[in-house]
Amino acid sequence: MPVLTALSSLPKAGHVALVSPWQIALAGLVSLSVAMGIGRFAFTPVLPMMLRDGTITLADASQLASINYLGYVVGALLCTFQPWIWRWMANPPTPAFAFLVRAGLLSTGVLTMAMALPTASLWFWLRFFSGVVSAVVFVYTSGWCMARLATLGVPSWGGIMYAGPGAGIVMSGLMASAMVAGGWRATSAWLVLGLLAFALTALVWRVIHGESQRLAALAPAPSAIADGASLEAQRNSSRFEMPLLATAYGLAGFGYIITATFLPVIARTALPASVWLDLFWPLFGVGVMAGALLATRVPLRLDMRWLLAACYLVQALGIGISLLSPSPAGFAIGSALLGLPFTAITFFGVQELRRLRPQHTASYIGLLSATYGIGQILGPQLVHALLARSANVAAGFTLSLEIAVGSLLLGAAMYVLLVRCYPMPKASS
Repeated sequence: MPVLTALSSLPKAGHVALVSPWQIALAGLVSLSVAMGIGRFAFTPVLPMMLRDGTITLADASQLASINYLGYVVGALLCTFQPWIWRWMANPPTPAFAFLVRAGLLSTGVLTMAMALPTASLWFWLRFFSGVVSAVVFVYTSGWCMARLATLGVPSWGGIMYAGPGAGIVMSGLMASAMVAGGWRATSAWLVLGLLAFALTALVWRVIHGESQRLAALAPAPSAIADGASLEAQRNSSRFEMPLLATAYGLAGFGYIITATFLPVIARTALPASVWLDLFWPLFGVGVMAGALLATRVPLRLDMRWLLAACYLVQALGIGISLLSPSPAGFAIGSALLGLPFTAITFFGVQELRRLRPQHTASYIGLLSATYGIGQILGPQLVHALLARSANVAAGFTLSLEIAVGSLLLGAAMYVLLVRCYPMPKASS
């Protein structure tokens, strides 16, 4: 197990020593697989089990999804507007970095297992705080991991970290598929997935604390060190450029979330007798992992806005294929294409932030995460409204997905507009 070997070779907590890029990237991967792949997205493969158990309706599912995304927005905004987080970016990270990430990972396990409690009114609070926690872990882990990898001379390796959500989706999806086949109840699924979160947290528990102590003993944080081109980009950035970037980024949250939340239910509506129903979600996770790893091969000298526009078009194509061909092959290809750019969008977005706002990257990661989260809140609410007004469930989902495709195409067009209005400065010879 290369991942376990790399993680176990990290220094013990309190020992200030060099850490390899692989160890940094893999620690970030595991952290995001817990916070995002399980804390946020385990709800999707468990939802069909909850519907079968009769403990939830599609209307309730939309509300639970939205409250989770609202929590994500709240967590992202906390990371954006807390002045002491800005100070963290201007000074060496303190042990508070390790405390927040480790507390967030532990909380993910607790909140996931608590979903097994037979109290529906409590589920809304559990999903809300799961969203808050996932945002905090995402922002802190991303800021730390990307800054450290940049210092070690391999910023493109951040794509390895962003394979984490896909790894969590694959694990939780395959486990849920097996539990569905075995006739398990949703309560058992939540308990098992919570235990998985605790097991993965144990892998990085010592790693994150040791790395935090090491950074606290070193010179200024890497994120505060910007090259001349980045500082020039920040000086020349228009006051309209960042709002446009944030709005375009938010459209990705709206565009993908309908499929990402309801994929197993949509597939069951279109293919009620298919044996492939519970594999489309893990296939989405495989696409997420593949896209994140492919992003590590992209030269960072390219204009990230063109790459972001291309990612949106790929996701729009994935949704369009499942609409035009609601067959096992159509859903399989559509799921893979939807997942392929999922975290690559985040990776390219963070790289663009590092170019535009090199001295405050973490706070702006929070800003983009907040706009993304707002898009995610609106998606399930749209589904809820359209299902209530459509002739049948299939028609409601179809119209929702068509609107999602339109939002992704609009987002791609906005990135093209950004390229035209705010061209990158030419590199000096």
